[in-house]
Amino acid sequence: MAKAKSLETAFEELETTIAALESGDLSLEASFKLYADGMKLVKYCNDAIDKVEKKMIQLKAEDGEDHEF
Repeated sequence: MAKAKSLETAFEELETTIAALESGDLSLEASFKLYADGMKLVKYCNDAIDKVEKKMIQLKAEDGEDHEF
C-alpha cells in the first residue's frame, strides 16, 4: 500500500499542475490529462481538509469548551 501524500505535497503538485496548464505549451491531450490529474488533487485536498475539520469539531465537542478554530 502506498503511503498517503501530505496535504502540503498535494498543494505543491497542484501548483505545478496549474503552472503547466497556464504555460500554454501543452497539446490539448496533455492539457486534458493535467486537468484531470489536477481535479483529483483538488478532491484529495478537499477530503483531507474535511477530515481535519471534523477532527477539530470532535475535539471541541469532547472538550466541552468553546474554542475558535
